[in-house]
Amino acid sequence: MSGRNFFHRFYYGWLIVFIGGLGLFFSGPGQTYSNAAFIDQYIEDFGWSRTKVSSLYSTATLIAGIMMMFVGRYIDRYGQRFMMVMVGTVFALACFWNSMVSNMFMLAIGFFFVRLLGQGTMSLIPNTLTAQWFVKKRGRAFSFMTLGSFASATLFPVINTWIIDTWDWQMAWRFWGVALLVVFVPFALFGVRNRPEEMGLEPDGLQSETDDETNEPIASTALPESDEDWTLKEAMRTWAFWGILISVGIPAMINTGITFHIISIFDTNGLSPAIAAMVLSLMAFAGIPVSFVSGFITERIPTNYLLASVFAIEIIFLLMLLVTESVLMAILFGIVWGAANGLERIGMNIIWPDYFGRKYVGSINGVGMTMVVIGSSLGPLPFGAGFDLFHNYTPVLLVSLAFPMIGAVCAISAKRPKKAKLQGR
Repeated sequence: MSGRNFFHRFYYGWLIVFIGGLGLFFSGPGQTYSNAAFIDQYIEDFGWSRTKVSSLYSTATLIAGIMMMFVGRYIDRYGQRFMMVMVGTVFALACFWNSMVSNMFMLAIGFFFVRLLGQGTMSLIPNTLTAQWFVKKRGRAFSFMTLGSFASATLFPVINTWIIDTWDWQMAWRFWGVALLVVFVPFALFGVRNRPEEMGLEPDGLQSETDDETNEPIASTALPESDEDWTLKEAMRTWAFWGILISVGIPAMINTGITFHIISIFDTNGLSPAIAAMVLSLMAFAGIPVSFVSGFITERIPTNYLLASVFAIEIIFLLMLLVTESVLMAILFGIVWGAANGLERIGMNIIWPDYFGRKYVGSINGVGMTMVVIGSSLGPLPFGAGFDLFHNYTPVLLVSLAFPMIGAVCAISAKRPKKAKLQGR
């Protein structure tokens, strides 16, 4: 069997999905669920205040988020394979740097690079890569790939805690640096191809039809009309771009604000920190099946409607949080919150290539990732300020209801744009 026939039988895009999921998994050293294990270690070893460490982390996150716009352009220019290998290597060096932190300046530099390369870039590249290989089956491809993100959130805290307890926090950082170089970088170097066309394939594994008489290829049946390629400047001339941009920033702000203050929120409702921790875990587990199913749903309904459903559920769980004063209500809240997060993980990433095509998805999704990171950096502040002012969270939760309402309007009105209409203006 020739190599070409093999790739037509087993579509290479599914290996790309696996490597994309591996990339999401190895974004872990830059994610908050991993860094949380090190915060108390820094405070205990160096005597730094929690306020200083938290301020450095928030500032590094904000600056890294702004930089994501440029990262998206580099992805379009150099391709996902080059960027994965380069970023994976530099990310490993950043992990080694963090293992040698001894002062606040070094910590600030370390936070910046792991947030830029881990939370931002290692999440953005897999999303743009998988979008290149799938169009009609894009939803299910993202569903499979996102399992890497859930595996990362589940395993990183456990592994970090074990390594720190067994050796020290420096060893934990070195472990992930070595793992990136030994596991992820080789997969990226030898396994990634930027587009199916580089291997004589087409998105979704569909083949071009040929004319029976001339044996000449006919226009591909794999690409629907929606897969037009828009540049970032062209996309910015549509309402759909701005409506989606607002839509992706709101959940990041709401979720980060609640997550950052959930122990305090539950405490004001008479619930213990242990219950708050249980809800966080429950939220992650509840999101897995919803995220998996939502990928298939996006293949059947417009993606902006899926985003609108995210905001409808956000309104529900914000109202639930106002009256969560028992363990049963806390469990129900965690399940509903997880459902919203599961829908969000798929919809927020699929809608960019669905609306604006594959060619410039790095630049366009890079702007979206900037909005996500900025939203997450701003989320905790209004919750904290509201509590300091009113000594409870009820006013800020009620005000927060306005944001998903705005998001729902933006999502519903952000119809898929048509290039012909834009050019005809």
